[in-house]
Amino acid sequence: MEGLNWLWTIVVGAIAGWLADMVVPGVKVGLLGAIIAGILGGLLGGWLFGLLGLSTGGLLGVLVAAFIGAIIVLLIYRAIFKR
Repeated sequence: MEGLNWLWTIVVGAIAGWLADMVVPGVKVGLLGAIIAGILGGLLGGWLFGLLGLSTGGLLGVLVAAFIGAIIVLLIYRAIFKR
């Protein structure tokens, strides 16, 4: 069942990254970029939520943390690679 954790990480990352890609103006990263932004966002969001003492329990909590983290990742990306 260990392999399913990676699959869920990719699925949640893809959803969070896709949603963040729709919200952040001026950035369109495509499917692979959305997955990467979502996975990085999940790590960042989970870390930030932990610092703030917020729980990321359950699928919805993980998705919200990944979404917020993915928005931050895309904002940083936009600031660095401004077109």
